[in-house]
Amino acid sequence: MSHQPASPAPRIFATADIGASAIELLRQKGYDVEVYPHIEAPPHAEIVTQVRSGIAALITTLRDRIDEEVFAAGAGTLRIVAQDSVGVDNIDRTAANRYHIPFTNTPEVLTEATAEFAFFIMGAVARKLWSSEELVRNQEWGAWHPWYPFLGDEVTGKTVAVIGVGRIGRAFAAKCVGLDMDILCYSHRRPDEQLAQAIQQEMDLRFQAGLARRQARIRFVDLRTALSEADFVSLHVPLIRPGQGDHPTWRMINEETLGWMKPTAYLINTARGPVVDEAALVRALTDNRLAGAALDVFEVEPLPAASPLRDAALRDRLRLFHHFGSGTRETRLDMDPARGMAGRCVQALLDVLEGNYDGDAARMPFVVNKEAFVSPAAPGAR
Repeated sequence: MSHQPASPAPRIFATADIGASAIELLRQKGYDVEVYPHIEAPPHAEIVTQVRSGIAALITTLRDRIDEEVFAAGAGTLRIVAQDSVGVDNIDRTAANRYHIPFTNTPEVLTEATAEFAFFIMGAVARKLWSSEELVRNQEWGAWHPWYPFLGDEVTGKTVAVIGVGRIGRAFAAKCVGLDMDILCYSHRRPDEQLAQAIQQEMDLRFQAGLARRQARIRFVDLRTALSEADFVSLHVPLIRPGQGDHPTWRMINEETLGWMKPTAYLINTARGPVVDEAALVRALTDNRLAGAALDVFEVEPLPAASPLRDAALRDRLRLFHHFGSGTRETRLDMDPARGMAGRCVQALLDVLEGNYDGDAARMPFVVNKEAFVSPAAPGAR
């Protein structure tokens, strides 16, 4: 009796180690998983080579360019690109649709982590936490003094502008209620009256119970009003480049819009680096047209050594972080798809490779480009 050779295990290439538990789970399920062994992102050519070799799945991160060349290399063999992040602006959606390859992301699980990080760095830059610690560590703290060598700015009771009220913007706004801040919301969509009503009720209860000294308010306003009235501006918009949508966000914070802000105001960015024109921001800080800024994302990452943002003259007013907004153990590594990016990334990959949801990618919750898998004749299709 002849025996057919066993089919080789489907191969998966991960451009980064998304966690030992995630990789081990895939291997236990019989997949042949290769992980790029370095901390740095693999060269684009390495990704293309891996895809062309016939892998079934590609695990990616925001730092990887997944373009036409990648999808073309995987035509007929690549079944999924599973992205370990919520953002997908590094993936060519048009090319993915052309080659009928689903790509997935990890929404929602990083909402609270990113919102609280934005909240924390807002306080860090306003209260000059880094500058204070540096004094102590460098043994430059000589004596307590009412105002020397510097003072910070209180956050409680101030006005914050939330630019973009998606999941993270909403979570950030909710956290600001605890500091009795007035909240200005900006969205290019119609105002979310349900959100405004719910937050206003919480504000009212805090004031009525004596937990707040003043009555705080929330309202939806236009962008200019939000920027011109706010003491703090926190960005929570996706990156949409010109030509990619009706409401591009690329460099929405620029020379003109920075000019709308108070010279005493602070800018917080945990969204995407290119939402801010960094050269314009440096000029505003240098000319004292802005009190300070805290940035977790940059136009080029990692931040180049020659970046003007590193100017020593700005270091007391400009906090720089390493794209760390979702950087908690729970959010990055938890294997529960309802809690962690790793778990959600792996579940999205398994949905496709194992044919969950009857193999219908349009029904899979983490597939982003569902439109590529909806038949024009399907009910509700346009």
